[in-house]
Amino acid sequence: MHVPVLAEEQHAMPVICPTDATATGALSGSTRPLLGTLQRRPTAVSGPASVFRSSSRHSRKATMTTTPDPTLNQPSRASSSVDGSRPFGAHLSMRWWVPLVLTIIVVAAIYGLQLLFGALAAIVEFGLLGKDPDDSPLTPLPYLATNLAIILVAPLTLLLLAKMGRVPWRSALSLGRAFSRRRLATYLGLFAALMVLANAAVQLINPSPLSLFAVSGTTITLLAVVVVTTPLQAAAEEIAFRGVLTASYASWVRASGPALIVGITGSSVLFSLVHTSTDPWMILNYLGLGASTAVMALISRGLEAPIAFHVMNNVFAMGIGALFAEGDGIAQDRSAGAGGPYMLVFLVAELVAVAVVWLLEKRRRRNLR
Repeated sequence: MHVPVLAEEQHAMPVICPTDATATGALSGSTRPLLGTLQRRPTAVSGPASVFRSSSRHSRKATMTTTPDPTLNQPSRASSSVDGSRPFGAHLSMRWWVPLVLTIIVVAAIYGLQLLFGALAAIVEFGLLGKDPDDSPLTPLPYLATNLAIILVAPLTLLLLAKMGRVPWRSALSLGRAFSRRRLATYLGLFAALMVLANAAVQLINPSPLSLFAVSGTTITLLAVVVVTTPLQAAAEEIAFRGVLTASYASWVRASGPALIVGITGSSVLFSLVHTSTDPWMILNYLGLGASTAVMALISRGLEAPIAFHVMNNVFAMGIGALFAEGDGIAQDRSAGAGGPYMLVFLVAELVAVAVVWLLEKRRRRNLR
């Protein structure tokens, strides 16, 4: 039976005739070697080309098999616990229970270390030097013991902040910049002049009898302890209360403004309580000192100004107390009635200090622009 072939099929389907000599020759002479070449396994090629191909394969394999380090995309501990966009005093983040533990340990350390060092000083004074146990003025050795006890609170607090709070300890000293010794020296000079004026005003309002002025061996030793250890004692209190506790209490509140109120109020009240005074004027003075130095830290984003003011406040207070002690130890009285309205002068000095810090920091920021 004859099957017709469409014209399109005839043109579209080439027919290879096995009897065609040209076609047979092409198949036997050129196609067979080509098929043999394709069927044979390729041999390795030596030389630079092979090295390049091998290294390319290894690099592609390494690229495909290498897994990214998961720690690269994780935020660092410092970046998650310290927020540089928030004000100093409300810049730390920590677990809710850390401020409570910090408070307990700091208060226990303040009293415990003072009791321990005070007992050692008493053994030396009463047992070896024969001092009368009923003699209450603060003599050089007990005063040194008290200052050393408070000084040790600072490194302890910073260590607890770093370990329990998982916060870099330097973040308790300054924020967004390094702690500046030059800034500290500047404020020390300014606040020394301010304390001269404040104590001169107090002397005019509530003068101390000149008959109390005397210089003895005890006086000189007390002044040496004041000059050497009191600055460190004041700095330790600022680190513990304004650097660590203020920011730790503020971490309980998310919004910056309310957080600062909580932090400054909490640390200032605790600062006043640990001084164990029952006189309302003294309590007011301690509250004012705590709040004003916290505001100084807030304005300057660091502890240089608070430390400088606290140092000058304590050095002048204890130095004048040593000079007007009739050559004996410093009288310590924090009971009701020991203070008076004249202490408002120091509150005014604290407000002036805050204004000085604000003006200097504003000028410093303007110069940096």
